[in-house]
Amino acid sequence: MMTRTATRWKPLLLFAAALAAVALLRADISPQQRYVNRFAALAVTEMYRSGVPASITLSQGLLESRYGLSALAAEGHNHFGIKCHNDWKGKSMKVDDDAKGECFRVYDADIDSFHDHSDFLRYRDRYKFLFDFAITDYKAWANGLKKAGYATDPAYPAKLIKLIEDYGLSRFDTARPSDFETGGRFADLGAEVPSAGSGHTDKPLNNSALYPKTPKQESTSQTETRAEKKARIKEEKKALKQRQKEARRHSVLPVAEPERLPESPLTLEEDEPVEKEQREEFHFQMGRPIYKQNGVPFLYAMEDETYRIIAEENNIMYKQLLRYNDLTADERLLPGTRVYLQAKKNQTRKGLDKYIVGQDGESLREICQRFGVKLSSIQKINGFNASHSLREGDTILLRK
Repeated sequence: MMTRTATRWKPLLLFAAALAAVALLRADISPQQRYVNRFAALAVTEMYRSGVPASITLSQGLLESRYGLSALAAEGHNHFGIKCHNDWKGKSMKVDDDAKGECFRVYDADIDSFHDHSDFLRYRDRYKFLFDFAITDYKAWANGLKKAGYATDPAYPAKLIKLIEDYGLSRFDTARPSDFETGGRFADLGAEVPSAGSGHTDKPLNNSALYPKTPKQESTSQTETRAEKKARIKEEKKALKQRQKEARRHSVLPVAEPERLPESPLTLEEDEPVEKEQREEFHFQMGRPIYKQNGVPFLYAMEDETYRIIAEENNIMYKQLLRYNDLTADERLLPGTRVYLQAKKNQTRKGLDKYIVGQDGESLREICQRFGVKLSSIQKINGFNASHSLREGDTILLRK
């Protein structure tokens, strides 16, 4: 027969047993699962900020950092093996990797490493095609990373895919940051929930509009030969030039008004024809496509054109046109070159904060022409002088 004292202590004993069971279960969690539990919320927040799938971020972190136990991750908060590169001004540590004593970045906190990893993929040209894939297509992303040269290991995609499938990481590609907060569906992971100021939005960002594109040609038969395509393009150019000559020299072409900021902080408009409904009168040439980038109208140069010819045909002062395009003197104008018809903006629109130089030889002016921003403004933002030269891996700030 149980005594009154034993009866009184029974609830406490049961509670202690439950705590012991929970502790035992937690002790049985693998290092890999513990890593996922800890960083899942951060990976999802980065997905909403940058468009990189959370499953890819987590699987790369697991693989590159040995689930957080490598010296680089434990001591340097570097989870993705990102090396110093030319523009790194922070702390670093030497680690034997492809070569002995290579320089790797050291971060103040884990969140800085995750942020840098997202930007590394988001702002480098060689990874831009990844953002054409669906955010839930982790296999395409895994294989795309290998194709872009992220890793030299031929089994790299298979390793990422196995980690994603073994630990069910794809479920985080449809998650929201709020799912990790109190009462959310992943609250039991005990993940470190980034603050509301981390920059996430209402839906994950995954679009190729981060990278300005040239207008697409009309579709043609798949059986068209290279010679036929070349002849067709030549005829199209010839016909366009003929239409230009026949058009009234100072006809009015409607140009788009400055567009509103997009709802998504990463959605940058592609080069697109101006809309007829949005009217603002400028004496641009009639019968020729006018596009816009960063809200600034421009056209693509054709064969044998010069800046002087474009200025005359569009009723713009010649020297003014040169200034619009960051030039002080005329230069050879190659077909397909972008020529702005108004002054460019001082910075890019919200969401495209920087650009990472993809190859040696790329000039700052070329970058400014690509994104529709003034060369002088970008030089000022970055503290560059007129003679500053860029190197592969340099980071260029596009906004203040």
